[in-house]
Amino acid sequence: MYDDIAKNDLNPRPGVIINHPKGEDVYAGVPKDYTGKQVTAKNFFAVLLGNKTAVTGGSGKVINSKPKDHIFIYYADHGGPGVLGMPNRPYIYAGDFIKVLREKHASKSYSKMIIYVEACESGSIFEGLLPEDLNIYVTTASNAVENSWGAYCPGMKSSPPAEYDTCLGDIYSVSWMEDSETHNLKKETLKQQYEVVKTRTSKSKEFDKGSHVMEYGDKTFKDEKLFLYQGFGPANSNVANRLLLPELEGAINQRDADILFMWKRYEKLNGGSEEKQRVLREIKETVVHRKHLDSSIDFIGKLVFGFENGPSMIEAARSSGQPLVDDWDCLKRTVRVFESQCGSLTQYGMKHMRAFANICNNGISGAEMREASISACGGYDSAKWSPLAVGHSA
Repeated sequence: MYDDIAKNDLNPRPGVIINHPKGEDVYAGVPKDYTGKQVTAKNFFAVLLGNKTAVTGGSGKVINSKPKDHIFIYYADHGGPGVLGMPNRPYIYAGDFIKVLREKHASKSYSKMIIYVEACESGSIFEGLLPEDLNIYVTTASNAVENSWGAYCPGMKSSPPAEYDTCLGDIYSVSWMEDSETHNLKKETLKQQYEVVKTRTSKSKEFDKGSHVMEYGDKTFKDEKLFLYQGFGPANSNVANRLLLPELEGAINQRDADILFMWKRYEKLNGGSEEKQRVLREIKETVVHRKHLDSSIDFIGKLVFGFENGPSMIEAARSSGQPLVDDWDCLKRTVRVFESQCGSLTQYGMKHMRAFANICNNGISGAEMREASISACGGYDSAKWSPLAVGHSA
C-alpha cells in the first residue's frame, strides 16, 4: 500500500482510515511491507513471483507460495485501456501483467488464484489476454471500455462525515468488502459474491452511474467457498447469507474524484486566504492540463489519420474478446513520445491509452508520432506535469 492517507496533513482523523460513512478505523494493525517510493510495478511483479532478489526496499517479503496454496490479490488504483495505475511510474501494462501471471503458473507455485481489480477500463487488462488454463479467476470493476465509479462522496445521500472532503471508496470495492464483512465466507461462494457485486455495481443493472463487473480466466472453480481465499472471521460464523446490501445512491466518475476533493476543500477554506487561492489555482491548472491532453490527442489523431477520419480512428474500440493492442512495446514507446512533448498523461489522461493503441495497431511509425506530437504540443509548458518531474508512464 502507498500509505499516503493515515498520516496525511489533510486527513481530518490523523492516523485513521475509514471506508464507510459510519465505518471504524481500517488502518490500525495493517501490515505494510512496501510503502511510498517502494510501491512500483517492478516490486509488485517481484513479490508476486516470489523473487526476493528483485525487490527493492521494504520488508523484502514475497509470495513464497507452494503448489497447493491459494492466492488472493486485490488491486485498486486508477486505470485506463491496457494499464493499471501505480503511485510511482511507470504504470503496469496488461501485456507485462499477463506475462508475469504465465510465469507464476509455469513455476507451479500455487493451486488457484483469485484477482479482484478496481480501476477504470479494468476489463481491458484481461480481455483477450488471460488464458483459461492458468487456474486464475478474475473479476474487474468495469469492462474494457468504461470507467468505474467513486462512492461515499461529499454531497451524496451516503456521504462521509462532515469533516471529510473526499470519497471513501468506489462502488465495486465497497460492494465486495461489505459483502464479505456481512456473510459467512465458509458458506458463500465466489460465484455468489460475483453476482452480488455485479448487481450492486451496475446499480441494479440500470448502469446509471454504474459499471459492468466482468469475469475472466478459469471459471470452473467459482463454486468454491470464499474463505479459501479471503480467510474467515469467527464473528461472521452465524451471519445469514440472505442479507442484502442496500443500493449505493450517488456516484462520481473516478477520474473526477480529485476535482471534487479540491473543490470541497476550496469551499471550506476561509474567503480570501492564501490557501484558498492556492487551491483554486490548483483546480484551474488541473482543468487546463486536462483540456490540453484532450485537445492534443484529438489533433494528433487528425494529423496521423486525416482530419475526417481522425476522431473515429482514435476512439475506435476493438470487438469483445480482442486485446487492446498487438504490440505492447509499441504502445509504451508511443506513450513516451507523447509525454516527452505534451507532458504527463496523469490519472485523467490514462483514458487516452486506446488512442495510442490504435496508432500502433494501424502501423503509424515512431517518427510520424513524434512529428505529430511536436506539432500538437510544441511550446507547451508542462511544468509540474513534465515527465522529468513525475516520471514517464511507460
